[in-house]
Amino acid sequence: MARTLYQWFAASAARHGDRAALEVGGERHTYAELETLSGWLAARIAGACDGPPARVGLHAGRSLLAYAGYLAIQRLGAAVVPLNPAAPAARNRLVAASAGLGAVLSDAAHEPPGLAGGPVTVRVDAGDLRTVRPMPACRPPAGTALDDVAYVLFTSGSTGVPKGVPIRHRSVDAYLRHVIPRYGLGPGSRVSQTFDLTFDLSVFDLFATWGSGATLVVPGRYDLLKPVAFVAREGLTHWFSVPSVVSVAMRLRRLAPGSMPSLRWSLFCGEPLTLRQADAWRAAAPGSVLENVYGPTELTLSCTEYRLPADRSRWPETANGTVPIGLPYSGVEHLVLDGDGRPAEEGELCLRGVQRFPGYTDPEVNAGRFAAFDGEVAAGAVTGATAAPELWYRTGDRVAWRDGLLVHLGRLDQQVKISGHRVELGEVEYALRGQPGVQEAAVLAVPGPDGEPELAAACTGAGLDAVALVKGVTQVLPGYMVPRSVALLAELPLNANGKVDRRALAAVLRG
Repeated sequence: MARTLYQWFAASAARHGDRAALEVGGERHTYAELETLSGWLAARIAGACDGPPARVGLHAGRSLLAYAGYLAIQRLGAAVVPLNPAAPAARNRLVAASAGLGAVLSDAAHEPPGLAGGPVTVRVDAGDLRTVRPMPACRPPAGTALDDVAYVLFTSGSTGVPKGVPIRHRSVDAYLRHVIPRYGLGPGSRVSQTFDLTFDLSVFDLFATWGSGATLVVPGRYDLLKPVAFVAREGLTHWFSVPSVVSVAMRLRRLAPGSMPSLRWSLFCGEPLTLRQADAWRAAAPGSVLENVYGPTELTLSCTEYRLPADRSRWPETANGTVPIGLPYSGVEHLVLDGDGRPAEEGELCLRGVQRFPGYTDPEVNAGRFAAFDGEVAAGAVTGATAAPELWYRTGDRVAWRDGLLVHLGRLDQQVKISGHRVELGEVEYALRGQPGVQEAAVLAVPGPDGEPELAAACTGAGLDAVALVKGVTQVLPGYMVPRSVALLAELPLNANGKVDRRALAAVLRG
């Protein structure tokens, strides 16, 4: 029987009430304790609102309040909209306005989000949570439907406005039914929580863990710089992160062979996993099964998988040195289309199925993102607020079939991955053009000192200061979207069509 997100947690709480559900900040919390806290917080939110809110912002870092608060919002039958306390206030205001929040649950340890015009803010101090006692308040609403929205996450938008991606309970339910048995999750499993709650992969951390009776282990402030020490200290059995964590550990020489004997499963997603990264991690966790997964936020976390063979000699060699993204999950249909919209061995990956989202929160953003396919050729499809189930989502990712597996080749547009986060270069350019004196701006992803991509920018204008430009952009964009360098040019190089010659610009920025 299909379940909502809260029902996945509640079923484990009923079976494993005394088991550890969460370890954070040096404290251990059982399933029963987390259920009690979520009920108390749900009652606080409901009491502050005139009626049940449809969408609730969650303004909290990696704390007990954040995790219990996520469950509380689910318990109300509302959709969670995570707001990152570390993000600029302007960014959170944009997200809140686009999401149409009815309320915000905010950790009193952070500055209030300062959202104007509407949402009720419920501020909670960590000390309040220590005095909570069991109470029969705010039981989960019986009317929460599988086609209701479970959460809304915002990804980078090329117009300067983040794109809201709503995901339904039915989609997450199908996802959890696939990944929980595949990765042997259950009581005794100890799972890393490496992703911020604004990152869709955090939903695996929380609900694949809580849906199986496992324990979620939250890293401390610097633990992701020392993943081996974190894994060893906490006896983790399941690791899930972006591949760039491996590169950081390699650069700091913290991936000694055999140093993570407790790991049974190692999963990577969010950006291409290189064979070099996989080799280094495999040596450090020799008893771990290593799997590369892929999926846009719009397809509910991940939707393809490739498990590297235990025998290193059987690993595939790809032209770009990355691990294949493999094959789609059983509930996901796929097409690879060439530039004319016809099935091909190489082209754009298009997806549909139960994990596909219904369409962006702003229906205008749906334009160009969905296609109809008649069995021979695909064509653009007109959508309203909701995209029909038979339509294909155009990922914008270039893939190719190689020896029966899908290999990721890059992006068709200007979207890149920085530390696992999707970044529209156009949004960064938009922010730069908003700085005083800037006439033109162009942003590229270039290899950093450790080989991982980082953003570099070029601007034209009068009286510009590169340091001031970087500082200005930090006021409106998250840290991962801020260029590491800004070159000041008299003019941007153009090609024969009068467009910015990005290849020539790359040579300038690297030189």
